[in-house]
Amino acid sequence: MKTTSINILNLCVPCYNHCRYCLLSWNGKCLGIEYTRSVEYARNFYNWLKTAHPDINFVYYFGYSMEHPDLPEAIKFMQETNSPGGEFLQFDGMKMRTRAELHELLENIRTLGIKSINFTFYGTQEYHDRFAGRKGDFELMMNSLEIALEKGINVEVGVPITKENISQIDELIAMFPQDKIKIFLFTPHSGGRGIALLDSKITVDDYEGLSPIAKNHFNRNNNKTPLEWLNTELPTVENRVLTLSLLPSNIEHLEQHSFDDTLTALEKMDEDYFGMVPDFQSLLTMYADANDRSLYSRKDLYLLYRGRYIEDNNLAVLDLTDERFSGSIRY
Repeated sequence: MKTTSINILNLCVPCYNHCRYCLLSWNGKCLGIEYTRSVEYARNFYNWLKTAHPDINFVYYFGYSMEHPDLPEAIKFMQETNSPGGEFLQFDGMKMRTRAELHELLENIRTLGIKSINFTFYGTQEYHDRFAGRKGDFELMMNSLEIALEKGINVEVGVPITKENISQIDELIAMFPQDKIKIFLFTPHSGGRGIALLDSKITVDDYEGLSPIAKNHFNRNNNKTPLEWLNTELPTVENRVLTLSLLPSNIEHLEQHSFDDTLTALEKMDEDYFGMVPDFQSLLTMYADANDRSLYSRKDLYLLYRGRYIEDNNLAVLDLTDERFSGSIRY
């Protein structure tokens, strides 16, 4: 199994939303460490990796939102380490700003080199604000979107489609300048609080009832029923991405050990987990239900089936699927 990337995560920045399906289970308390300490560690890791393993990519990112107290400096560090955040920002959960303040913010990040930003809309205004847990969030994001386009920043909009908001989809899409932005509909992931939406997943019949415009923004090949996934020829899994989450409980240990030791420990964590938990194809053979007509992404269904297998077999295994903590993804 080839390690292709080391991702260092620091959950040190609060989010101003409280979304019902937060994959990071945001509860108002940051799990990460002090930002400058994380940067010092990450920079040293990056420099070591360039020499010791130049074939492995490096990514530094922070959360729970991009509302960093010194966002320009954070962007510069991500550019220094060739991390995606040096050009692309997820713009959900930002603090409230006037249009004048948004103009200033978006002009600043454009000047710094941000080329694209992404927004997640949960439905039309009333539903979105209720889902995001904050009145005014819809208007804030629409203003941000409009001003970003004026500044020449590329905009992407993602919409998790469920039985709850499916009747709003056409109206929502019509609110966006479709010729200027990329819009994609997706089935929500069941990680974190996303498990609460499991019973709201759309089915094949729901998909068939979508308008042509809505279907045009939904990748059916990436969203299938369990039986469809079972009958899909899946690519051979040969690579892995390792994530190291910096926490008050582990940072001192990490600082006292070599990066080589840390890389070895992350790879062992991955090997131990996947030595006990079967691959997706095997789990599909065990659990795929022909009567389940709901649509799942591959990542989501694999998550659900792994959890089921671990429970069925009473396995004592470190959970690598919780995106707040260290883990791995194989592909």
